[in-house]
Amino acid sequence: MARRHACPEPGQVEFKDYYQTLGVDKTATVEEIKKAYRKLARKYHPDVSKEADAEARMQAINEAKEVLSDPEKRAAYDQLGEDYRAGQDFRPPPDWDAGFEFTGRGFEGAEADEFSDFFANLFGQGGRRERHGRGDYQRRGEDRHAKVLIDLADAYQGATRTITLQVPQVDAQGRVVTREHSLSVKIPKGVKEGQHVRLTGQGSPGLGGGPPGDLFLEIHFRPDPAFRVEGRDVFASVPVTPWEAALGASIETPTPVGPVRLKVPAGSQSGRRLRLKGRGIPGKEPGDLYVELTVVLPPADTDKARELYATMARELDFDPRRRRGG
Repeated sequence: MARRHACPEPGQVEFKDYYQTLGVDKTATVEEIKKAYRKLARKYHPDVSKEADAEARMQAINEAKEVLSDPEKRAAYDQLGEDYRAGQDFRPPPDWDAGFEFTGRGFEGAEADEFSDFFANLFGQGGRRERHGRGDYQRRGEDRHAKVLIDLADAYQGATRTITLQVPQVDAQGRVVTREHSLSVKIPKGVKEGQHVRLTGQGSPGLGGGPPGDLFLEIHFRPDPAFRVEGRDVFASVPVTPWEAALGASIETPTPVGPVRLKVPAGSQSGRRLRLKGRGIPGKEPGDLYVELTVVLPPADTDKARELYATMARELDFDPRRRRGG
């Protein structure tokens, strides 16, 4: 989606059932959405309505119409809202809109502060559609935007991937459907999260023989339990044994592109962070890979293990609570 201004930090809000607000089924056509909106607007518009809550109702109706009359917003909202009901506590899942291809529409005749926090958390960075004069016979097609998920390894090495996007549109019966748009994309080495990859000529067709717009892919990384990313720096947690931490050791540690050897200094404790310079995401100034050590104790589940623990308890003058002053 095109970005226009900052939206609130995503947080917990109440889920809004826009179909319930307009009193229509989820299978409603575009024309049925418009008809329901006009009927409610005549009843609740503050200039004519005598209802005490007319202004608030009209705001909710406008918001529902803004989403359900836009095929792109509606398709994404429908996928998101499958497991929620009106009034339920709601927090937008990470990357909830990944894989949808949008034009740069955003708000049409409405500003962010006219709508609820729920709307702002989902669509609050929408851009305004670029307007053209009616006399422009030939004009460039609109740019399109999509958020896509890639593996962290692709940012390290670069890759060519086939990416399939969902493109919402209205069918001949006036219902919102999605078609798949598959394309081959070259992922540049060193791409960062949030960076845009521009595909020239892959946007909407031009009018009157005008050139097509471009498609901008906003890059995000798939969740990876082994790594966390901040800018170009990558963070990993690696378990070590007590003797490796106490005596020092050379261990194998994972990176997004394969394991490397890492020297654990003697006397290391849990939480110690070791830096592998330049092993983060590549770039003119490459990031670093930070490995955080976690000391893991072997279980005392055999006679031999219990004997060794008992020997340490007798032979070692060690009390971590005393050392902390406890």
